[in-house]
Amino acid sequence: MSSTQAQQTPIVLLHGVGLDRTMWAPVEALLGERAVALDLPGHGAQPPLRAPTSLADFAADIERRLPDGPIHLVGFSLGALAAQHIASRAPERVATLTCVSSVCRRTPDERAAVLERLASARTDFGATVERSLERWYSGSGVSASTIAETRRVLEANDVESFGHAYEIFATGDQQVSDALGAITAPTLAITGELDPGSTPDMTRRLADAIPGTRTQVVPGVRHMLPVEAPSTLVDELEALIGDAELSIQRHHEGAHHD
Repeated sequence: MSSTQAQQTPIVLLHGVGLDRTMWAPVEALLGERAVALDLPGHGAQPPLRAPTSLADFAADIERRLPDGPIHLVGFSLGALAAQHIASRAPERVATLTCVSSVCRRTPDERAAVLERLASARTDFGATVERSLERWYSGSGVSASTIAETRRVLEANDVESFGHAYEIFATGDQQVSDALGAITAPTLAITGELDPGSTPDMTRRLADAIPGTRTQVVPGVRHMLPVEAPSTLVDELEALIGDAELSIQRHHEGAHHD
């Protein structure tokens, strides 16, 4: 891959459960035209989910809609689980993998807590919206208008579809766990210090599971890291991409000299 080709490699952004591609606006503004934000199945402009769906099928839908050729794949929360599955199944497609605010190998207590939230989402969606906003933004300093926009996106969800997507989020870490060691792409795991669900411990678990993963815990930040600290995320992402592209260049130069 030449430096020109590397600069043109798309950076694909996958959002979290109940959100849509618009959550990436602060990151897209910093990345420019390389950024390609997609709606997950059952979200945004995609058709609602009408049946329980495995992480594998969910990720396959996304994979069919990826730009051609290698990509830098960035997943947030639920999007990170899908990105991990794609990176393990189609390594030739993923030049780098960035897992933002990702869960990983939940403990029994963590699994019980998320399954309780799943049950609540199916019986009282309004309360789920309120609790999500509290968990994601409480004390974050994010503007009221930004929180209002997140509320608007959450409230626009088809409730049945949201439940199916949330079930993937609640169980997907178990579904992808055994495949994490097969990921070969240079990987970054990054989360907020104050994220109550996708904790710093989970970021360290990802680093233990995916060979060579670099980790970053961002001080004072909660779950919505791409919204709360987009510059920090983009700096870390560009460092990952830059190092990966330099490694490829050196490999090609070495092969040429041989």
